[in-house]
Amino acid sequence: MSRRSAATLGLFALLVVYYEVAPHLWSATVWWDVAWLDFVVIPAVFGLVLLALPLRTEPWVMPVGVAFALLAAVLTYADVDVFANFARLAACTLIGWWFLSYFETISWVVLVAAIIPWVDAYSVWRGPTKQIVEHHANVFGVLSFAFPVPGEHAAANLGVPDLLFFALFLAAAARFSLRVYWTWVALVTALGLTIAATVWWNLSGLPALPGIALGFLVPNADLLWRRLHRPKASPPGSDAGRGLEGQSTTE
Repeated sequence: MSRRSAATLGLFALLVVYYEVAPHLWSATVWWDVAWLDFVVIPAVFGLVLLALPLRTEPWVMPVGVAFALLAAVLTYADVDVFANFARLAACTLIGWWFLSYFETISWVVLVAAIIPWVDAYSVWRGPTKQIVEHHANVFGVLSFAFPVPGEHAAANLGVPDLLFFALFLAAAARFSLRVYWTWVALVTALGLTIAATVWWNLSGLPALPGIALGFLVPNADLLWRRLHRPKASPPGSDAGRGLEGQSTTE
């Protein structure tokens, strides 16, 4: 845990330095920028979530998550954008882990993974997210996490629900003994592909939750299939139990 804590703090320090100096770095073509975000910045940011994953079962995750949300609001108001950004990440991660504690079985997680892409897609193309992005860009900035592009005062943004469900699905992989590291790789890859597709089609934005849901489902598909189709044991006193009891008596 001491090595993990040191790695977390070191990675966080490197990210803060990058966020502070990003506008003054090299200027490259758009696809080099996409590659830099997809292969360096996004994995580094969500590496913090992976490193902090053992904390997911702590009893304080909810109150500390709320405290980080309040801190993010204060830092945003004070124009301390970099630390406000990471406070939002911490808040969404901790609250996502707390939310997972109410999921009694893996089938609940699979159901959420099947529903949220449709909700997110509607919100981005027709619903409230579309209205916020097009008419209230400053609000979207407050309710999103920024991945700054080097050499520019610009960033790719990910909404706070995307951060929350990233943390929830990664923690679900750990809680239900799925493939944690492959899940993390798939989730990060899905976000990178979403950014690349947005640039390729020259769009203002694409829903990220469909990719995040697939990032959880695809690397664990065989395990989930077996868990969801596992025969249920007959409860005591059931017909199957009485049949066995009667057979034993006859013998």
